[in-house]
Amino acid sequence: MQNRKKPKVFITRRLPDAVETRMRELFDAELNIDDTPRTQPELVAAMRSADVLVPTVTDRIDAALIEQAGEQMKLIANFGNGVDNIDVDAAQRKGITVTNTPNVLSEDTADMTMALILAVPRRLVEGAAVLVSDAVGWNGWSPTWMLGNRIGGKRLGIIGMGRIGTAVARRARAFGLSVHYHNRRRVSPDTEDRLEATYWDSLDQMLARVDIVSVNCPSTPATFHLLSARRLNLMKPGSYIVNTARGGIIDEDALIRSLQEGRLSGAALDVFEHEPAIDKRLLKLAAQHKVVLLPHMGSATVEGRIDMGDKVIINIRTFFDGHRPPDRVLPLKF
Repeated sequence: MQNRKKPKVFITRRLPDAVETRMRELFDAELNIDDTPRTQPELVAAMRSADVLVPTVTDRIDAALIEQAGEQMKLIANFGNGVDNIDVDAAQRKGITVTNTPNVLSEDTADMTMALILAVPRRLVEGAAVLVSDAVGWNGWSPTWMLGNRIGGKRLGIIGMGRIGTAVARRARAFGLSVHYHNRRRVSPDTEDRLEATYWDSLDQMLARVDIVSVNCPSTPATFHLLSARRLNLMKPGSYIVNTARGGIIDEDALIRSLQEGRLSGAALDVFEHEPAIDKRLLKLAAQHKVVLLPHMGSATVEGRIDMGDKVIINIRTFFDGHRPPDRVLPLKF
């Protein structure tokens, strides 16, 4: 690449210093120093002038924006595992290649998922809040105070047994949970044996039998509101739900009603249907310690973000060296 003009790369958010430094070395990279989300006019200008767009999950790269791309725009290198923020079909029609950064966040996200599986039944957030609350205060240990529920021996239902779901299952087994799962395809017999996992081809039937549900499937048109009001009503009274995937997979309004009415014992959400906006009813439920809320930090480790950046760089370099990028994303076929 030293003998060629460096591709112009427009980066929508601030990335780790090591990643940005390497991008400046290799490309004509425009950084976002103050990390202010790019406006729509800024994105339009980038599509008309840059060779590569590096967006994140917070950027909506829809068909209308892609249609305004100049002829020089050849690659959208998403800094993220999913591409639900990008209209991949529109990009393909425009002759623009789309890549992502898969397989680097599975362990980090599984760690956070397991933390939330523990946090809700054991009331970890509620207990921690007592120590810093002047209103409540702590008077010392008591045999009947702050009682939660044991997770060992309970049934965990995993929706989406890909890399993250499998990593969650490994952790769950170590905590004594019985693993059940629903997936588009059944995993290999070896994996099932190793995890002692029970497969359900019917999501409805699994939901009615497990104590904790973990959402780990990708966001696609087929999984939007996969956990609808009807399906949430199938869950056992007193069960819990954890979502570290995407907010739109759960009908958030229906989930809120289930929590308000006490049909579910609790929930833990790292993602939201309309983020960054959070439903005020969820905030009220969090104040009542009926739900644990986190600000989309399931994959937020220094190591993970650097690994993502490395993948973006590899995808860009491979593309401009005339080869197919290793993480090219093709339109979904239904």
